[in-house]
Amino acid sequence: MPAETMTSAKSSCSVCHEPLEAHTEAYCNACGRPFHLNQRSDIPGKDCGDVSISDEHLGLEFFCRNCIEGEPTDPGALDDILDVGEAALLAGISEKEIVAAAEAVRIVHRRTKSGTYLFERSAVLVFVRERGSL
Repeated sequence: MPAETMTSAKSSCSVCHEPLEAHTEAYCNACGRPFHLNQRSDIPGKDCGDVSISDEHLGLEFFCRNCIEGEPTDPGALDDILDVGEAALLAGISEKEIVAAAEAVRIVHRRTKSGTYLFERSAVLVFVRERGSL
């Protein structure tokens, strides 16, 4: 009987499309895709994004360069439209704060006839970058 061989498929970076190594693999909190982020200072590695500390959640937040620069990976996709809760989570602030920012016209949004606030993912990321959170 022939021996079976196993191959492991390596992920590729969603920003530069090069293969990821274990010490450089991170997943974007905005789009969920993998990207290069060197997590070790003793081994050289590439960075195609950034990590920051969320003041509200007191945890690390990872963002790929595509999302930091506000370039949606698939413009107009349903996943790029966020409600208040999703937008607040992405921005790292409370729902009350994201609504206040929308009402103060500090973040691009749309309000439906029923009063629901809707945000594009890229607009939330621009708002976050302008606040200095990224």
